[in-house]
Amino acid sequence: MNSSRVLEIFKEITCVPRESGHEELIQAFLVDFAARRNLECRTDEVGNVIIVRQASPGKEKVPALVLQGHQDMVCEKRNGVEHDFAKDPIRYEIEDGWMIAKDTTLGADDGIGMAAMLALLESDLPMGRLECVFTVSEETGMDGAFGMKPGFFTGRTLINLDSEDEGQMFIGCAGGLETFATFDYTREDNAPGYAPVRIEITDAIGGHSGDDIDKGRANTIQIMARFLFSELQYGMKLVLIKGGNKHNAIARECEAIISVQDREATIARFKAFAEDVKKEYARTDPDIKLSAVDYRCTEKPVDQDVARNLIEALFACPHGVESMSHEIPGLVETSTNLAAVRMRHPGKIEVLTSQRSAVASARRMIAAKVEACFLLAGAMVRHTSEYPGWAPNIDSPILKLCVESYKHLFGYEPEVKAIHAGLECGLFGEKFGDLDMISFGPTLRGVHAPGEKLDLASLDKFVEHLTDVVTSFK
Repeated sequence: MNSSRVLEIFKEITCVPRESGHEELIQAFLVDFAARRNLECRTDEVGNVIIVRQASPGKEKVPALVLQGHQDMVCEKRNGVEHDFAKDPIRYEIEDGWMIAKDTTLGADDGIGMAAMLALLESDLPMGRLECVFTVSEETGMDGAFGMKPGFFTGRTLINLDSEDEGQMFIGCAGGLETFATFDYTREDNAPGYAPVRIEITDAIGGHSGDDIDKGRANTIQIMARFLFSELQYGMKLVLIKGGNKHNAIARECEAIISVQDREATIARFKAFAEDVKKEYARTDPDIKLSAVDYRCTEKPVDQDVARNLIEALFACPHGVESMSHEIPGLVETSTNLAAVRMRHPGKIEVLTSQRSAVASARRMIAAKVEACFLLAGAMVRHTSEYPGWAPNIDSPILKLCVESYKHLFGYEPEVKAIHAGLECGLFGEKFGDLDMISFGPTLRGVHAPGEKLDLASLDKFVEHLTDVVTSFK
């Protein structure tokens, strides 16, 4: 197996739609891949796929090894970009050693892990029984891992290929859950003399709500709420607010339509506010854009009590790092992400947040803090999609093999770490017990946001390392 073949397969995968919850075409792709190579293949009732390559001659006594990744991808695009994730292939470029999708997500999370598994399955490398597991809807709640039943795979050693920093071996991760708040509202008549203004905040970097939550990047929803809060004193009325998208992505864009008594004064205040924001985020979000313009709108404003409560709650809602690990230097232990606000249904304003922590009690604490914020504002609150963390095991046999292999190949030891992002390993460990697990992958940057890219040099090392581990496993 070589990295050229892995990249070739990944390019095929970029042509297959696979948004979370809509993995039918990628499932068909996997089943067809197995059929054309006479490989054993099964699917379960939730859509997980397993493809099995039997042991090579002389390797029949080697225990089965499970490789695992997820079928779906986070589908995000830049504001104004025409792209239909249900049918359009991902447009990418090769530039300065990176494979990059400039206007959308690339889907290397976790398409490159899938491609590596498929390349191993079709190879003639000497290895024991290989069980490659492809789960569904990992990005929206780990539905495939939750729905998987015992016996779907037989191996007791599992390598997850859903990590994003080559040279790092991950042996632990955070668990997570989502918290939703819903405001009921009516609309009221606009007062005489009021006129609409449209405000936009765009082109923030955003990023992964686990990997990037400690980077201090702009959350456009809270920046919008900050300005709207300051405008309440001038009698501002809220007509519309929408921002963010996925629970596991930091909000990159937010739009509001407000009704005001003095358009010119409001726009002038926003321009001054925008200059402050640009200075504050000059290093983390150098391309952030803020605009306020006259607007034509006949929609009536949200009743003022609900609008005030919503704005105050969005501004006060915790976002970012809550605490750092006392055991692993530099590791975020607990965080929360103010992910989205939307008005998709008449009379309802929905706010989506997500919380992460390796410590279950801390994860529920920060979710309760978010809940309290919105309860005080009069919203209805519910929690959903909780998944467990993965406790590190420094005595893991597969960890020892992976570290020794890496050192042998490249002359130095990899970093052994835990990660603040969620991996399915935690759920597999809780459901199936006594699994020896590790996670590693090539270097990806900007996942869960447009501009996601894959470092091709790191792909070479990842493939070489994975090949050595799989063929050395005993």
